[in-house]
Amino acid sequence: MTDKQAAVLDFLSQRRSYPPALLGAPGPSADELTELLTMAARVPDHGKLEPWRFIVLRGAALDRIAPLVAEASLASGNPPEKAEKHGNAFRVPVVVAVVSAPVEGAAIPEWEQFLSAGAVCLGLVNAALASGFGASWLTGVATGDAFARTNLGLTGKERIAGFIHIGTRGEARPPERPRPDIAARTTVLA
Repeated sequence: MTDKQAAVLDFLSQRRSYPPALLGAPGPSADELTELLTMAARVPDHGKLEPWRFIVLRGAALDRIAPLVAEASLASGNPPEKAEKHGNAFRVPVVVAVVSAPVEGAAIPEWEQFLSAGAVCLGLVNAALASGFGASWLTGVATGDAFARTNLGLTGKERIAGFIHIGTRGEARPPERPRPDIAARTTVLA
């Protein structure tokens, strides 16, 4: 191994998402967000289809969406306190909806195109974290087809792969969570 990137390996071994409750202003500027999106787009993309797109939510858009998310959560049967938490997740400086936008008729299967959109989600979280912001990848009621079509303008076979919530890290750090037992999750074929 000749090109070991110790700082990157250290980052990856300790990376931790920051939930929206631990994020505050400011979020990334327009230029900073463009850099983050550019880094996030450096993902596996079999066939060079770019089967995803971004919807950036800031300011008034988040003010409009947050209560709609809470209402949708409540309508789906969640208790009021959980619905409020879901709405509050959209009260951060920036939320980027990563939209899986499969290219129809391509030789690349749709499921593989969807995985590319998922890779964009993780790439954006990692780019934001590595840039000093806090970030997390969430799904939930706002990823539902009806909600996304009505409130975010999705069409055709588009789906929300995830919402990436980005802001400034607060004083509190997220608690460490149990990590998988890699040996129990690994099969080696020889």
